Amino acid sequence: MAHNFEIRASAPGTLMMLGEHAVLHGARALVLAVDKRIRVRLSPQSIRMVRIDSALGSYESSLDLLLDDARFRFVLSAINQFKERVPTGFSLTIESDFSHQVGLGSSAAVTVAVLAVLNFWMEQQCDKQSLFEQSRRAMLEVQGRGSGADLAAAIEGGLVAYYQSGERQKFEDLPAVGLYYCGYKVKTPVVLQRVAEASENLPSLYAELYRLMGRCAEQGCLAALGADWPQLGRLMNIYQGLMDALGVNDAKLSEIVYALRQSDSVLGAKISGSGLGDCVISLGLPESPCAFEAIPVQVSPQGVEVDYAC
Repeated sequence: MAHNFEIRASAPGTLMMLGEHAVLHGARALVLAVDKRIRVRLSPQSIRMVRIDSALGSYESSLDLLLDDARFRFVLSAINQFKERVPTGFSLTIESDFSHQVGLGSSAAVTVAVLAVLNFWMEQQCDKQSLFEQSRRAMLEVQGRGSGADLAAAIEGGLVAYYQSGERQKFEDLPAVGLYYCGYKVKTPVVLQRVAEASENLPSLYAELYRLMGRCAEQGCLAALGADWPQLGRLMNIYQGLMDALGVNDAKLSEIVYALRQSDSVLGAKISGSGLGDCVISLGLPESPCAFEAIPVQVSPQGVEVDYAC
């Protein structure tokens, strides 16, 4: 078998507009793909070894007995789904347009891109539904829980309404958004654990919070369907208040949110992601430069892409 070819895939980073936390309790989420991508190149090798090179470092192991490495657990979980099928070892080169320290769904993007090259190698195609199911298996294997909303946006691109069941709807109209980094980040599983512990003391109150968050996200999806951006902005502001009540807001995030809302051109602003750090997303851009670290992003209509080169 000839090995002088390369399969390339890329998947976009993602941002949550509405639905954080509540989507894990069956609510809908509104999530979007952005024009910051992770790119993966696969080159078959003559021996059954796997080599990974990325900004996180290098990795090498036998394909038949993959060694664990915390840096590459999503990648290795993806490879494990194919290691009995691939005819030989391979190398993966992973490049990113953004830092893994910033919450742009890097784990989802790299998982989708790695599975895309493996699917294309074996099947000469990349079926989106199969790719979603494989990606969600990898996510759950690594972190135990997760809605899959970021996976859906990384696969579909654009602005996507998503249910935890896997149902998803892509919208054609795309809003302008801003993204601002607070300077630190708490890992999502840690935030989820803290919320779960807090909810044990007031379970019925937290259940009501999730219900309200779900209703807010549902109305946000309807606003996006009609491209009613002022209404979506209002709902983002309401959702921010619910995130605060949930216990995942802090002083720095609030400072960014309220600074952005001072601008007439910003329709809404809220935490994007699980909270306790990371980023604030705005619907619309402020008229003057913001004092906080801005990450230039645009909504990307393109989801995962894959091609082949000799």
